Amino acid sequence: SYLSLCALVLLVSSVLTPECRSCLECSRDNGCVRCPERLFLFLQRDGMSHHGTCLPLCPAGHYGQRGKDINRCMKCRSLDCDHCFSRDFCTRCRAGFQLHKGRCLARCPAGTVAHLTDCLEDCLLAPSGQWSDWSVCLRDGGTCGFSWGRQTRIRGGGRSWRTAEEKAPSLCPTHSETQRCRMKKRCPTGEGCNLSNVHQRASPLVLPETYRHL
Repeated sequence: SYLSLCALVLLVSSVLTPECRSCLECSRDNGCVRCPERLFLFLQRDGMSHHGTCLPLCPAGHYGQRGKDINRCMKCRSLDCDHCFSRDFCTRCRAGFQLHKGRCLARCPAGTVAHLTDCLEDCLLAPSGQWSDWSVCLRDGGTCGFSWGRQTRIRGGGRSWRTAEEKAPSLCPTHSETQRCRMKKRCPTGEGCNLSNVHQRASPLVLPETYRHL
């Protein structure tokens, strides 16, 4: 009938409009109301109403939230956030802000330094010191009487980076590592297996607390 033909023409014309080409369902007044499975519905306020668009990626200041029936573009909580993983966890900030633990800050907090667009722990950027010599090979506090023991070496973390307004650089935590080492299975005659004999021949090495009792 004539009315059915008119309805079909109106339906086809609405589907072919640019804002409706990516939709599964489209409203002439509100744009997309349902999107294909892999696309996200992005609603923009237009006066008193909202206009929907189906997008493969959500725009700046939004993140994609997948649902059972529809995927939506949700707004990041912080206005300073350019991209976010969830409402409260930012992954990239707008110009003029630094990213620190999911938040956008105008200035990096104490103990961190601005690096590109992030606030990093200052010790992460500090140059590491040189490794010390390996310590004496030990086991149960002795230097002989076993086939194998352990020895340790340490490396200073250097000095942290600080801005001109802050105090003098502070020392970063030291790093340590251990390895297996060969020992004299039989102690020399007249020489005990304790550390007192070793200290007379080798300069002492201060070990971290966790390695003092092997």
